[in-house]
Amino acid sequence: MSLEKDRVRHRFNRSASLYADRAFLAREVGQRLLQHFEFLKTQPTRILDLGAGTGFAGDDLHRLFPQSALFALDMADALLRANPWRPQPWWRCFGRPDTRFALCAEAERMPLQSASMGLIWSNLMLPWTSLETTLKEVYRVLEPDGLFMFSTLGPDTLKELRAAFGELADGQSHVQDFTDMHDVGDALVHAGFSNPVMDREDLQVTYADLASLFQDLRLAGGSNTLEGRPRGLMGRQRWLTMTLAYERLRHEGLLPATFEIVYGHAWKPAPRKTPDGRPVIEVRPA
Repeated sequence: MSLEKDRVRHRFNRSASLYADRAFLAREVGQRLLQHFEFLKTQPTRILDLGAGTGFAGDDLHRLFPQSALFALDMADALLRANPWRPQPWWRCFGRPDTRFALCAEAERMPLQSASMGLIWSNLMLPWTSLETTLKEVYRVLEPDGLFMFSTLGPDTLKELRAAFGELADGQSHVQDFTDMHDVGDALVHAGFSNPVMDREDLQVTYADLASLFQDLRLAGGSNTLEGRPRGLMGRQRWLTMTLAYERLRHEGLLPATFEIVYGHAWKPAPRKTPDGRPVIEVRPA
């Protein structure tokens, strides 16, 4: 089932003014993702922060790679405008390799030259895109030997909420589905990447009530944006049924919400050559 991209964009634009203060999960996951650089060697000339949001990863990426130009790309222009370091428009990048730049665009159709980025970093952005299309575009934009480092959400995300809605037995998709770690790895290989490395962990956040959970999901743009989702308001009795099912999970006065975090990185391999220097043309199925 596909996403309604206009609805996703609208959600993020509407929550832009509050996003930086409430995006605690993205901040925490971003810090954990940064630790993966301890085991990798890369010195990119240009870095793309794909799905940059309000840009809170920018300072950390600039600290790790102070000589690199940093491009922040997001489809929500309001999030880019809320960026605290106010990146310059992309067209000012020529001749200024030590500055940060902003691009408002979709990950599936990036206005960037092929083989133009040495590192593409993406923190919790992939769930709001078409995975296969985005990975092909990331592969196109990466330089040979370039690195793609990312985090995303796995299928156990919001499993408590999904189970509570399951009590309605209405066959509707009330909670967005997320891609399994192994399927993400397969998609990377299919897109042409080499040596994909995947890892996962569960993070549990607790809430005083369901209203607080839904508020965080709305502010983070994380409400259900699937085509074919239930439309209109839910009846009072059905809402009560779901709420009571979730309340049975309350522990020590708090409601749990699980987020399965998937971490990964992969490389764009350099073109293969024969011993006499001729390029090897690889043909992959579409």
